[in-house]
Amino acid sequence: MVVGAFPIAKLLYLGVRQMSKPVANRIKAGARRSEFFKNYICLPPAQLYHWIEMRTKMRIMGFRGSTVKPLNEEAAAELGAELLGEAIIFLIGGGCMVLEYSRQAANSRRKEEELNETMISLQTQIGELTLITETLDAQLREVNRLVLSLPAPAPTKK
Repeated sequence: MVVGAFPIAKLLYLGVRQMSKPVANRIKAGARRSEFFKNYICLPPAQLYHWIEMRTKMRIMGFRGSTVKPLNEEAAAELGAELLGEAIIFLIGGGCMVLEYSRQAANSRRKEEELNETMISLQTQIGELTLITETLDAQLREVNRLVLSLPAPAPTKK
């Protein structure tokens, strides 16, 4: 489904996106305050992201084999919280897309089933009409046979 083509869908998409931002911000704030989230949820992805980013930049600039210094704890916690917030927004958006896809697939399946039922009904009606036509054809042949077997009427004089 193209979001730009349907104003209601676009409005719904923007609504979900706007609703997911405060949720992500609350989780980010909780992640900054909680030592468990900071140490086990925020810091490792942030350090990995920083390492990959710096390695990529250094390779692009031609520095091979340079070591990357890890971020300090505050910067890593902030980056990790931002990554967590963006991941939550992405997951909510992806969930909405999956739900919309499953809804569209169910509608398509329902329409296909209705079409199949209509086709089966029409085929049944065609079979019944064929049977009725054959019955009427047999009765017509019987009437014709009886008419031909009748003796010819004698000519009457006037």
